[in-house]
Amino acid sequence: MDSGAKNTGSITDEEVSVIRDTWKPVYEVKEDAGVAVLVRFFTNTPSAKQYFDQIREIQDPEEMRKNAQLRKNAINIMSGLNKLVENLHDGDKVKNIFNQLGETHALKYKVDPSYFKIVTKVILEVLVETFPKVFSAASVQGVWSKLMSITCVELNKVYTTVGWDSIKNST
Repeated sequence: MDSGAKNTGSITDEEVSVIRDTWKPVYEVKEDAGVAVLVRFFTNTPSAKQYFDQIREIQDPEEMRKNAQLRKNAINIMSGLNKLVENLHDGDKVKNIFNQLGETHALKYKVDPSYFKIVTKVILEVLVETFPKVFSAASVQGVWSKLMSITCVELNKVYTTVGWDSIKNST
């Protein structure tokens, strides 16, 4: 993930293989998997709905599942994860992915970065529950947990770089 040099915050080649292999069945059903993630995220963390006008007032999980905007966002999330998974071998591309995601969410949507930690935890929960044959091994969960942790760290770095503290204080 870091153009060759390995450090404590990087994903090894072996871990990249595990991530890619376990990601394939998820991405085959990306819309359903993404919807499951978002419905659980919004059900467990209703304050996150403030960033989504079309679902802000929806309480019923089944109604959320049917919402076209939520489904579109679900595909976007899973496609973004796919882009990350596909490029784990290229540290520069990964950095660009994190920069674009972080800048968009900080500057355009003004999403509090604390939500990244919550949604990455939900992603892991949903993967383990929905794909038990693929994600039941502790080693697989550990690799994915590492990836989600790195994602949160890197996004927080971007938020710091773009001056999140001054942005959130001006809103």
